[in-house]
Amino acid sequence: MYDSTCGAAASGQCGKAQPDGDIQSPREPPPAPIQRDYSGFDIVKATQHGAFLRVKELVEAGWDVNQPDRETVTLLHWAAINNRREIIQYLLAKGAQVDAIGGDLESTPLHWATRQGHLEATVLLMQAGADPSLRDAEGCACLHLAAQFGHTSVVAYLVARGVSPDEPDAVGMTPLMWSCWKVSAVDPTRLLITLGASTRPADRSHGNTALHWAILAKNTTAITTLLLHGDASLDVPNLRGVTPLALLQSSADSLMVGAKVSDKIKEHIVASSKRNFLRRLTYDKKFRWWCVVVMPFLAFYVTGLVLEMDALYLVKAFLLVCFYAMLHFVSNILFDDELKNIFPLSVYLATKAWFYVTWVVFVWGAVGGAASLLFLLSSAALWFTFLRSWRSDPGVITATKQEKFKTIVQLSESGRGGFEPARFCSACLVRRPLRSKHCSVCNRCVAKFDHHCPWVGNCIGAKNHRYFIGFLASLICMCGWMLWGGARALAASCGTGTGTGTGTGTGTAAGTDSVLDAALEAARCNAWLVWVMLNAAFHLFWVTVLLCCQLYLVVCLGMTTNEQLNRGRYRHFQNNRGRSPFSRGPLLNAAELCQCAPSGPPPADDELLLRDHHYV
Repeated sequence: MYDSTCGAAASGQCGKAQPDGDIQSPREPPPAPIQRDYSGFDIVKATQHGAFLRVKELVEAGWDVNQPDRETVTLLHWAAINNRREIIQYLLAKGAQVDAIGGDLESTPLHWATRQGHLEATVLLMQAGADPSLRDAEGCACLHLAAQFGHTSVVAYLVARGVSPDEPDAVGMTPLMWSCWKVSAVDPTRLLITLGASTRPADRSHGNTALHWAILAKNTTAITTLLLHGDASLDVPNLRGVTPLALLQSSADSLMVGAKVSDKIKEHIVASSKRNFLRRLTYDKKFRWWCVVVMPFLAFYVTGLVLEMDALYLVKAFLLVCFYAMLHFVSNILFDDELKNIFPLSVYLATKAWFYVTWVVFVWGAVGGAASLLFLLSSAALWFTFLRSWRSDPGVITATKQEKFKTIVQLSESGRGGFEPARFCSACLVRRPLRSKHCSVCNRCVAKFDHHCPWVGNCIGAKNHRYFIGFLASLICMCGWMLWGGARALAASCGTGTGTGTGTGTGTAAGTDSVLDAALEAARCNAWLVWVMLNAAFHLFWVTVLLCCQLYLVVCLGMTTNEQLNRGRYRHFQNNRGRSPFSRGPLLNAAELCQCAPSGPPPADDELLLRDHHYV
């Protein structure tokens, strides 16, 4: 098995080149800097320790900046491996050879910088014309070194500067293969896939793809990334004829992959099998999707039928418990995490559909055409705002591939924090504006992110927040109409009104008995209508609470739900004692929500805030 570190520094001298320093507690004031005497250092040691004045003194005295030491290592190599920015700039200005070869592995300074993960040194050398395609003695280019040591920012910068993410090394190992074999973190594997790296190539020594290497390394993070975010195939055999699927099955006991990966593997096995039609059907995506859509409609209807049965309430309760237990069992078999995310949306659609059926069948005749017309008008407003909340762009931050590369280069060369999560999303490869957030459900960054709403199946952000507020208000109106119309229909068909009861108690007890008797009488008269009204009442309650919370946060406090939940982690909220620095008063906040007024200016310089802002 090919296992190389591809670029260790010359003769194990990397360790002695590292700078000295004591780790201080973050709560203690930093000690006064100790002025060290570098006058006795030779130029190599001065370069290693960053003694710029000593290096400058020796070079001005006549030292040749390209003179290698006894191990053929130049000063630029030592400056690069220790990330001595000032010395690198000085040596390059004095004519240092940017692609000088040195050390046992015949590496360039750029090899040494990328191996150590020094982004600043890498940027300076690339700007000076360093060639990232040069190979060391083991056949590795700079991108291979950065990938196998997990230096994500260096990988991003090299690819953005034009290095191919699929470039093989001397034995055909691509950067993605090295990352899957060596790095257990999600990046740079995910980053390479996002940047366009292919999962199809195989190395020349073993014929292994990136997925082969991830499985051999028992790298569950890389396996998950390749199968869920890439197009890795489970059926590509290596030179020994072993497929990734066979490797996974042979090491299933020692690999703890997630539920999504397990479902994908089972789905692949069943789909490739020609036997057992029912088992293949349970893993068919379209079939399972339709089950998610149909199940809430069926559950609502069956519940109403059971309630209308002429049987004891205990019998009805037992039948409903058995029915919902069966649905729970079926849903655990058929639904994965992705389908479970759209299940609340299916519940909403089923509930509203049965509202319409109930209004036409039971309510229309009792309330007349005028009231029904108003009900339909409120429904029209509901569907308009729902569709806009569901299907419209919530404010997704998008960028072309060239724009992403430009952003990566700008952040790398800016020298102001590089790829800090507050400024750059490593999943989307875009610059993050203030108040934006990456949604883990939709896997995209959304401007002015409020929350991901499962009931509309979309994120709520800058561009659809007003429609979401309108959707909640319209839903409250529709549920109110449904309760009013249902009460009128019950009074007309059952002749009970609100019920008079037969209890003989007094005071509160008598009132409770009267309401209970009226409810039981209504249920005996038209159980389906009572069932629909109970759903309407439940929706009316929780939607009203949600609408009040939304309006209070956005209009009164001037913050989103995400900001309210995480304001203790955001520096500009901390500096403002937990209050929103974006609030301009209730009237202007409401106007901004409705997009009747332009957004207010940020509370301070945007770049400064982003530098101190902590997103997850």
